[in-house]
Amino acid sequence: MDTEKVMLDLNKRFQVPLPDYYKRRIIFWLDEDREFEDKLDEIELHNAQLVRLTGRNTFAVKKLIGHDDPYSNFLIYCPINYEKLEDNWLLDVQLYSEEFRADLISLWMDEMHIPSTPAIRKLVKAYRKFFNAKDRRNKVAGQKRTINTPAQLHLAVMSAICGPKNSQPASILRSVLNAGLTMDENSIYSDIVNYGAKDAFWTMIAQATGYSEVDVDLGNLACHILMTACTRTIKTDNLTGMEKHISMPHQAWCFDLVSDWLHSDEKQGLYKIARFVESSLRLHDRFMQMQVSELADTECFPCVNECILEKLMQDIQHHIIDADAITSAVEKRRTCVWYDAVSTFYDSIMQVANMQRFFTDHAAGFHTVEARNVWKEYTTDYYRMDGYYRQFHLCYAESLKIYKERLNDLFAKVAEQVEGLYVHWFLDNLGENWTGAVEKDLRSHGKILEVPCQTEFYTNKVRTADSRVVVIISDALRYEVAASLTEQLRRETQSKVELTAVQGIFPTITKFGMAALLPHRKLTVEEKANGKLAILADGIPTDSNYRDKVLKAANPASIALQYKDIAGMSTEPLRSLTNGMEVVYIYHDTIDAASHASDSMVFSACNAAIMELQNLVRIATNRMNRTHVIITADHGFLYTYSPLKEDSKVDKTSFNQMDVEYGRRYAIMREGAAPDYLMPVKFMDDSAGLTTFTPRESMRIKMQGGGLNFVHGGVSLQEMCVPVITYHHLRNDSKEYLRHRSKYDTKPVTISLLSASRKISNMIFSLNFYQREAVGDNRSAQTYNLYFTDEYGKQISDTQKIIADKTGENNQDRTFRCSFNLKQLKYSNTATYYLVIIDEQGLMMPQREEFRIDIAFAVDEFDFFS
Repeated sequence: MDTEKVMLDLNKRFQVPLPDYYKRRIIFWLDEDREFEDKLDEIELHNAQLVRLTGRNTFAVKKLIGHDDPYSNFLIYCPINYEKLEDNWLLDVQLYSEEFRADLISLWMDEMHIPSTPAIRKLVKAYRKFFNAKDRRNKVAGQKRTINTPAQLHLAVMSAICGPKNSQPASILRSVLNAGLTMDENSIYSDIVNYGAKDAFWTMIAQATGYSEVDVDLGNLACHILMTACTRTIKTDNLTGMEKHISMPHQAWCFDLVSDWLHSDEKQGLYKIARFVESSLRLHDRFMQMQVSELADTECFPCVNECILEKLMQDIQHHIIDADAITSAVEKRRTCVWYDAVSTFYDSIMQVANMQRFFTDHAAGFHTVEARNVWKEYTTDYYRMDGYYRQFHLCYAESLKIYKERLNDLFAKVAEQVEGLYVHWFLDNLGENWTGAVEKDLRSHGKILEVPCQTEFYTNKVRTADSRVVVIISDALRYEVAASLTEQLRRETQSKVELTAVQGIFPTITKFGMAALLPHRKLTVEEKANGKLAILADGIPTDSNYRDKVLKAANPASIALQYKDIAGMSTEPLRSLTNGMEVVYIYHDTIDAASHASDSMVFSACNAAIMELQNLVRIATNRMNRTHVIITADHGFLYTYSPLKEDSKVDKTSFNQMDVEYGRRYAIMREGAAPDYLMPVKFMDDSAGLTTFTPRESMRIKMQGGGLNFVHGGVSLQEMCVPVITYHHLRNDSKEYLRHRSKYDTKPVTISLLSASRKISNMIFSLNFYQREAVGDNRSAQTYNLYFTDEYGKQISDTQKIIADKTGENNQDRTFRCSFNLKQLKYSNTATYYLVIIDEQGLMMPQREEFRIDIAFAVDEFDFFS
């Protein structure tokens, strides 16, 4: 600042009106660096006297202003820095007077609204290089923190270097580590060193984390923080040899740091750091020596997931499948931050647990004698095993897209065990039971008595419909896939949905099944010149290009459409096409079409089919303005991931040239044929002079070419059990909806606190929660975040997650236990604290439960640099 500007500022100060009860103004001009000592002669004051302190005239100055001239304004220039307050004879005058500084440091401090105490001035001088740039001063001035101590100034400088969001010690540390663990390449750490904050940074680190090596290193610091943090969830007995990386007195601070980091937008930075620590300390090998239960609560290290999965897969490989242990482990891990990267593996293991639980529940085997009872058991219970198998292989297929060296090899072994359980136990045993129960009926009647038939579909479901009906026929939509579709329709649409089943016509192949679903009095066959059979409905062909004609013969107000033609059609053209039509048949072909491209695509096609059929239902209800939709199929299918061995195939050499048409799972032959190893089934057309046969259980007929994994045509429950979903859309003004609104409105399930106590006496504690409703029908799954706050809404604990998706009707199966960690703060036993339960989407009103915290030895926050 130049002399003229100083003189102008001083004269303005003396012209300001005096405060009440003041008769004059005395200003002490503090200039410890003597920057203006040789320019005092240039200072001209209009209404004050300038007095210079020399260090030897203090008494004379005090006499002048206190006795000789008690009414004049004075500017007292003080270039002296007193080491002790008692050395300053003018302190009493200075305390009731005003201060003025004109040096650069003072200007900076004034600009940043920092009080001009000697200790802070000294620190600002030490950070002169940092404060030399206006943008850096603005960063300090723009911080919300108040700077009244040197410690607060240290933090403000480091915060400005690290960024505006990093105003707390933990955030500063996160910012530095996120920038890299190699100090020479870490730009933020280089700035900390360059601007003179290195010692302050490492002092802060030592106080917060306990890390205080002579030769500091960011990589070792990362190891220290993460290992100290994980002692909250891993017993120290399992960390023997790691003592140099652990500081138990600093466990809480390190845990809070890592926990907040895990649930922040910067968690990917922590992922890289955690991987570095795992590699540096060889944690994978150490964790593999621990039990799954000892690892399940540790979240910060991604390799924990891999270790848990390895151990579970190894157990499965050795035929040790504890379904409850697997379920417990997956339940805990799926709420962890790094779960998504390995979710396909966990989801697959969960399906193994479901299959094992099914096996345990049916360990005695399948011995039902009556066919109708086996059918009932399959449609109410057994089909679930098909679903578990499909879900397993969906996840397994996804896992093949992810390279996890240890897991991929083990997973292949798990798949082998799953194959044995599904194919050699479930399919073989259930197939044997079913075949024995239906063999007599099929030989004599070609169908199972006392079970509804697919051939009666139009008569029973379409002709008797009391409103305009849309019939969706999805090729190869088997029963368990339809069950999944039914559940989703119930949860996601305002509707009344019912799932039933009919037995498919034999052979269970497309041309027979599609014909059976059309209106007819009688189905017959006609042998074509190419040797293939054509199916006729009352003499009319039933190929795809004739189906509209067959429908119109029964009801002129009918139309047959293809899904691929109408899926992208807008409302007006579609309504124009279907207006006036009482019966609309829509043919959908995703699953069977996928099998023609590759057997391995079938299960993923099932998921695609479910989404497409949901979409098609919406098209029918919204664009076509229909309320009644029926979804069915021509047949189901058998699928095994692994190709069958030779002993699971039937040689067709005994057919003796009497075959007319055959596939992997059926054979149509001339009357009088008696092929080896095949079970006879009476043919649907008595006048055709033909007889049919099928392999038993899940066996296939030997044929050239592919198609061994995905097959249909036989009489297994998976092929023959054809789903019929009856869907009624409920408009808001319908009587059914108004009468049972609570039943049809879809709502997320809710959770509530089960623990009775509302007092917390430990920094680490657990609470029990209860999912009030089971997921299903009009109750959808919901994810909740839970944490504690003080009365002002400040979060005081880590965040826990509950995925409320339990489907069990047993209340005890819908409980959760969450462990909370309070932050290192001072808690009052008279204050009110709150448990907050909030859904992850933030669409519902948060729940708040009052708590008291009474912890005898709670530690307050660190007073850094004290």
